[in-house]
Amino acid sequence: MHKKQSGRAVAASRPWRAALVAAALGAVVPAQAQVTLDVIGPHEYDLPVDFKPFNVFVQYATFQDGDRQWDADGDRRRAARTRTIVGLSKYVRFWTPESNPKVGLAYEIIVPEVGMRNSDTRSSASGIGDPITGFAAWYKPSANSTLGFQTFMQVPVGDQDIGGGDVWKNLSSLFWDVQLGRLTYTADAGFVFFGESTAADATPGTLFHTNHRLGYQINDAIEPFLALDYERQEGWRDRAAGVKRPASHETTAGIGVMFKYYGNQSITLRYSRGIAGESHGATDSLNLKYACAW
Repeated sequence: MHKKQSGRAVAASRPWRAALVAAALGAVVPAQAQVTLDVIGPHEYDLPVDFKPFNVFVQYATFQDGDRQWDADGDRRRAARTRTIVGLSKYVRFWTPESNPKVGLAYEIIVPEVGMRNSDTRSSASGIGDPITGFAAWYKPSANSTLGFQTFMQVPVGDQDIGGGDVWKNLSSLFWDVQLGRLTYTADAGFVFFGESTAADATPGTLFHTNHRLGYQINDAIEPFLALDYERQEGWRDRAAGVKRPASHETTAGIGVMFKYYGNQSITLRYSRGIAGESHGATDSLNLKYACAW
């Protein structure tokens, strides 16, 4: 049975767990199909309290095959043959306030790197996406559970060729984690609020998302897991294009494995595929994540 530590012992001996909260920021980058915050992995929110400050670097890479989309009737249809690669480079600072060491805090900065290729039109684009920054706060209702809140702003200063530089976004969500012996469950649920889009001459509809990871720790180094993600965006009128954008949604399912090593590093691999949706790109992605804490 895996024994749970708490407080400073957790931060010192297993900082990779706290490192995984870096995924919690997620990103609304132009991958066209993936669900918001689906970058999270097992133990994403299995976070310590009462610890010494430390740092985390996380690098994500997502490879998305975009040649299918969900139509308004929920059928998977042929779409333009696109391939998208999204990288997220993330730095996180973790600490606890002296006034209340039973609360954990984190501040993050994320820089997206995006490359897109359309085989049908033989065109491509790449560049730096809109950066994201914000904070997270949490506490532990019990030694084996975590409950917290996170909120981030995505700033419209990225390259316009890849969809950046147009809309302010706020990503706010609750997150939680429960550890039951070798069984691990981590999840979140929240909203993305959009500012006014200059290109659309309108404010895009609010988006709801929720993400779930259920893992089983074979040993201290290997943990396979199942993934389930869902998002739904409200319909809105694109005045610039003269059309009404319908409400859209997608549910995706995935399978992956997390490898932990050296006590402060981890690599997570996951494949995800859309299983239902309407008026939304169909997810078909391979996802990688490397995390290091010091």
